[in-house]
Amino acid sequence: MAKPKDNPNYKVIAENRRARYDYAIEDDVECGIVLQGSEVKSLRTGQSNIAESYAAVEDGELWLVNSYIAPYDPAMFGHEDRRRRKLLVNRRELARLWNETQRKGMTLVPLVLHFNHRGIAKVKIGIAKGKKAPDKRETAAKRDWQRQKQRLLKDLG
Repeated sequence: MAKPKDNPNYKVIAENRRARYDYAIEDDVECGIVLQGSEVKSLRTGQSNIAESYAAVEDGELWLVNSYIAPYDPAMFGHEDRRRRKLLVNRRELARLWNETQRKGMTLVPLVLHFNHRGIAKVKIGIAKGKKAPDKRETAAKRDWQRQKQRLLKDLG
């Protein structure tokens, strides 16, 4: 995700690059995230990981499970580094996400954790279907071909 030039506050904190390899992303939704003060401070220093995390709809609420935000040592009141964090979406989006996950093989995968142009922490959640091994090989072959094609075009020009 490219940083917009006119937004000095925009900053990508953590990106789940493996998600696009392991899953076929059909759609994505940007969600707010409920954080404690020490978590925001830790995110500002860039100490987080969303690679092993996932999102789940439980009891009419959307949760980010197993995401890591490093403890912020100067904070008076710390936080748990792998606690479940509530995600904020409107009711219509929540119903759509719940319906999508009830379909076979669909899951909610966090793609990017970032601060938006107003400096508010947001999570981009992808509605994804898991890829099988042949699909992953096809993706790798396509990526290699694109790389080779760019190399050939560069040599010609």
